[in-house]
Amino acid sequence: MYLKKVDGPRSVTLADGSVMSRADLPSAKTRRWVASRKAAVVRGVVYGLLSQAEALERYQISEEEFLEWVRAVTEHGEAALKATAVQKYRQL
Repeated sequence: MYLKKVDGPRSVTLADGSVMSRADLPSAKTRRWVASRKAAVVRGVVYGLLSQAEALERYQISEEEFLEWVRAVTEHGEAALKATAVQKYRQL
């Protein structure tokens, strides 16, 4: 069996005890960002599965956009990542 060499861990244990692996991250070709995919990327970076720089490069997103995802999750939870909730949770 061949395992591709990756920088960093192959899996991490989340606060709730579940395990997240690189296979749980969205595809690098993702173009439609639903809340669950955004949350997976944020969790991956927060728990050290991949670095922020690697996430930005892999998913072709800006640093500002990623930091907005992190802020939304931190302040309001994963529900704030839904497109329909943008106005409700937007900073004034």
